Amino acid sequence: MRRTLFLIPHEVAGIPVFGVGWLLFGLAAFVLVRLAWVTFSDNAGTSITAALKQEFGMWATFAAIIVFALPRAELANVTGDPVGMPIRGYGMFLMLAAIGSVSIAAWRADRAGLGSEMILRLAPYTFIGGFLGARLFYVIQYRADFMRETWSETLLAMAAFTQGGLVVYGGFIGGFFASVWAIRRFQGSLWKFGDVIIPCVFVGLFFGRLGCLMNGCCYGGECQPNPLSVQFPPGSKVYADQLTSGDLIGIESQVVDQPANDQTPGRISRRIESIHPGSIADQAGLEPGQSVELIVDPSYLNQAPPDVPAEDALPGLAIVRDGELIARVGPDELPPVANPVVATQVISSVLAAIMFVVLLILERWVQRRPWYRDGLLMLVGFIGYALIRIVLEWVRVDEAGQFGTSLSISQWVSLAVITASLIAMAGRCRGRVDESPAM
Repeated sequence: MRRTLFLIPHEVAGIPVFGVGWLLFGLAAFVLVRLAWVTFSDNAGTSITAALKQEFGMWATFAAIIVFALPRAELANVTGDPVGMPIRGYGMFLMLAAIGSVSIAAWRADRAGLGSEMILRLAPYTFIGGFLGARLFYVIQYRADFMRETWSETLLAMAAFTQGGLVVYGGFIGGFFASVWAIRRFQGSLWKFGDVIIPCVFVGLFFGRLGCLMNGCCYGGECQPNPLSVQFPPGSKVYADQLTSGDLIGIESQVVDQPANDQTPGRISRRIESIHPGSIADQAGLEPGQSVELIVDPSYLNQAPPDVPAEDALPGLAIVRDGELIARVGPDELPPVANPVVATQVISSVLAAIMFVVLLILERWVQRRPWYRDGLLMLVGFIGYALIRIVLEWVRVDEAGQFGTSLSISQWVSLAVITASLIAMAGRCRGRVDESPAM
């Protein structure tokens, strides 16, 4: 895991990089060079006036982003002072996913006689729809985490995507409906373009899941060390979950049902079933049968250096028994990494690569069959991803069961996708689905 690849510092030589600082000075210098080039080029004369009229809005927009937007995206330390702009590993892999999937889709569209320019026209709609769908799916799934005292605060929390919170399934759904709308607008064939694009979706998934590995999300359940396991560092969600469950300090426990009037966030009572000899819990004098609360201790956060973002400052652990603090464990005393978990991100990336190859092979085979119809490859891709997701959800532990079952929301959506795809596939094979170009 490496959530932040590197930080662009807040200041260089005592001058801010963002806001009124180096980046704005650089933009101003570039504009002056641009105007000088227009002035002394062969097209001099009124060209500088025309250039100002044509480009003023663009440069003003860039300046506004540098002055007002970018400083808000900087990370702050524990005292609230900005320390720099993070370049995220997740974002880097999402960029690779976008470049890879669009490039291959454009190449495939050319080979299919549809033209690469149509893919380039579709891409912005697909990405915007995918982003909005991914965020909306996450907000719906974890809606309780976004509730604030006022509607405005709730909406701001929902819109704070820089704090994390995107769901791949929501991105697929949002991107699909945005693409359908755009294809119909451009009078293209959904079925033909669907067949071209669907293998490329798995290219995006391949890179996207590696981004999840960098971000420390979408993790699997605990396991013994093996080639398909991974260990995450302090500051990751896995580490925090294992810390407050007692796994990292040598406790095996069960959650105790708390009274309805005692639902303090972060304070969950756990009954100890066993203690690992020599562990932190053993050294703290805990014994089986006792009930304890394991609480993240933020008092250690202030020990972080001033150039470290607050999100990277490590808390300690407070152990409370019968309402009494019996031990405090600092971050330096805690294990350096979390216990091994199933590397579902890597498994998902590998399966995406396999699915990409399978679809390409299947495409060459089925298109020679007399019963083949445009769109069948797209529907097979939908079913393939849904099946992969159902299986992976059994080893992932970050989504709870829904509707009174052990099935996660992603598994329920997968079942709906499989059902809808099979119905559409049957309709295509029987020639009952509209073949019009606008479809």
